Amino acid sequence: MARSILQTESLTRRFGGVVAADAITLEIAPDEVHAVIGPNGAGKTTLIGLLSGEVVPQRGGIRFDGADITRLPVYRRSQLGLARSFQITSLFRELTALDNVALAVQAHRGHSFRFWRDARREDELRKPAFEALARIGLAERAGVRVDKLSHGECRQLEIAMALATEPRLLLLDEPMAGMAPDESARMVQILRRLKGSMTILLIEHDMDAVFALADRLTVLVYGRIIAGGPPEAIRADPAVRQAYLGEKDGGDRRDRHG
Repeated sequence: MARSILQTESLTRRFGGVVAADAITLEIAPDEVHAVIGPNGAGKTTLIGLLSGEVVPQRGGIRFDGADITRLPVYRRSQLGLARSFQITSLFRELTALDNVALAVQAHRGHSFRFWRDARREDELRKPAFEALARIGLAERAGVRVDKLSHGECRQLEIAMALATEPRLLLLDEPMAGMAPDESARMVQILRRLKGSMTILLIEHDMDAVFALADRLTVLVYGRIIAGGPPEAIRADPAVRQAYLGEKDGGDRRDRHG
């Protein structure tokens, strides 16, 4: 494997008596799509929170492009090139799609933040914002208020906001959550177009999407890695099938440590 862009070493986090991350050691190669899967309560969202800086590890370390980022705050990780999306979108619904992405550009670049009027006026913010929208297929919806967008379009918009920060590593937490089948198919196509232009760590319950996109997979159960490798090996692994892929209703349930 090429030199890893992201490495974790014995990353550990407990919430009371629940071990959400149990000595996780992980390597992600540059420009790969790496999916993390597992049953509900496996610790997937905790892992992505640890990587983004929103959750503080109790033990272990994280290195990004060779640099130790274990104790860096979220905004410093963003400046280094990490961006994430969330299970639940957090958008300014009274503003347009373009305004939302321009605000993301403004915040990332550290401009004086006099709320959204500056972001609406400044070409240096609006140009990259529009380019990000075009990249995920929302250029024609740039002037539409968020409260008029569909759920699937809101999910696309959140990814555009992440892309506008020019990430080297994109952390996606269930980007297809709540989507209709046609919206999920559209999101798969969007992410497929992004492959090779950046590294993507994907958490997703939709196994069809995972196997269509991922170069490699890591399987978590109760916060511990039980398997890792290419999709074909993971699909055939009996332990994985027992722990996750055989769950008929696994895609419809969540808990806070999932």
